[in-house]
Amino acid sequence: MSTGLDEMERELVALAHEFAEKEIRPVAAAYDQSEEYPWDVLHKAADVGLTSYCFPEEYGGGGIHNLLVSARIHEELGWGDAGIAEVIDTNSFSTGPILSMGSEEQKQRWIPPLCGPKPPTWAFAITEPGCGSDAAALTTNARKVDDGYVLNGSKIWTSNAPVADFYTVFATVAPGTRAKGITCFVVERGDAGFTMGKPLPKMGQRAFPAAELFFEDCFIRDDRRIGAEGQGFYGVMQWFEFVRTELAATSVGIGRAALEVAVEYAKERKAFGRPIHEFEAVSFRLVDAKLKLDQARMMYEHAARLADAGKNYTVEAAAAKLTASEAAVFATHAAMQTLASYGYSREYPVERWLRDAVLEEIQDGTSDIQRLVIARSLFRQ
Repeated sequence: MSTGLDEMERELVALAHEFAEKEIRPVAAAYDQSEEYPWDVLHKAADVGLTSYCFPEEYGGGGIHNLLVSARIHEELGWGDAGIAEVIDTNSFSTGPILSMGSEEQKQRWIPPLCGPKPPTWAFAITEPGCGSDAAALTTNARKVDDGYVLNGSKIWTSNAPVADFYTVFATVAPGTRAKGITCFVVERGDAGFTMGKPLPKMGQRAFPAAELFFEDCFIRDDRRIGAEGQGFYGVMQWFEFVRTELAATSVGIGRAALEVAVEYAKERKAFGRPIHEFEAVSFRLVDAKLKLDQARMMYEHAARLADAGKNYTVEAAAAKLTASEAAVFATHAAMQTLASYGYSREYPVERWLRDAVLEEIQDGTSDIQRLVIARSLFRQ
């Protein structure tokens, strides 16, 4: 069957797998335990183009804005380690609104440095203590003043925040109008009135830190507003569809890693005089995991192909993200059951993969939100 990729794209996916195998897997457990930021892995990824392949060529990137390619790369990096995969991808996610809504001057200012060997780091700030899934209800406000805006409010669970140099921040210029007032801004580390809390403790993906942000009369110049006033919500919703498809692929990578370990263990481990895979209670559980992961892969590939063809894929992205994240949790839990006490032990990576998989059901739209997106389309039809 055709992969749908040309030779260069297939080589890039193969590069991602090799990088995950040689550079990510050997250090993943150590970073999970220490919760340190994997700067060395990030810079190695930048050296081989895995942080910049998706940026346009005119800004120094690889010029591959093909969601099918990106999703398959995410599956390979997720197979290596989901948290480190997020570290590698966070700049492209956080600067997506600049590419889709920004002026040419803004793109020239912020995108080329991301294509260098040691790129600056970015974070994407939209979630607030009082609103997560309902992004249109955010209350961080931006009041217009001479030459700029004054931001007041807070954000929480901002991934990459503790190490970021720049922050893509969403605030409303018209409180009470929900989506109509939401506008995008770039905030820089060190801006007056901008402070940050300590890194938030997390269950999984601990190499990818998050923190709370605070804005107290934080002045932002006009040239750091991305797009028009009120354009931010619609821009970010379109970008979420892209990201949800990538996250679905990452989830498949996590589940695939766990399934591989469980299958090999079930071949070697013996009970009652025979390998445990000969017991249906074991083998059927792993068969179910394989089926769920294969289905999820087909769904994220379908969503990606629709996107690359310029067609609407809102529902397909939600379905892929929902199916894949739940498949990853099922597969990692199935692996833990297969390895039993060893699965629960840090001697094997399965317990880490289970912790990592749980986040995939929550971030960038919980499973409940994905079901809501699908239900609205179903009953509207």
